[in-house]
Amino acid sequence: MMERLIIAIMLAGFAFAPSAADAGGNATTGKAVFERTCRNCHSAEIGVNKVGPSLWNVVGRMPASVPDFAYSDAMKANKDAWNETTLDAYLADPRADIHGVKMFFKGLPEKNDRTDVIAYLQTLR
Repeated sequence: MMERLIIAIMLAGFAFAPSAADAGGNATTGKAVFERTCRNCHSAEIGVNKVGPSLWNVVGRMPASVPDFAYSDAMKANKDAWNETTLDAYLADPRADIHGVKMFFKGLPEKNDRTDVIAYLQTLR
């Protein structure tokens, strides 16, 4: 009887464990990564551009669409909306992903950091 109870508890735990498909990153950790690596050049506020454009509402937005920001021709030519996939590729190595961009940032090599930053960016709405 006790063995069945232990198995039932273990199975219940697996039912609530996040799957790889649900692994959407940690927005709190992502904010910390953003503050440490992105904030010097990007704002998370509406309409506040710095060296880079505001990242408010960036997820789902078309590239080179923030008013009053001077984008590179390479970014203007980018026609793929910013989503988890496009942001992940760009944040991994911006200059390799879109040749000719002005962004000098080398990228976030750690997948977890990128996933967490993207989770944070999704909160900026």
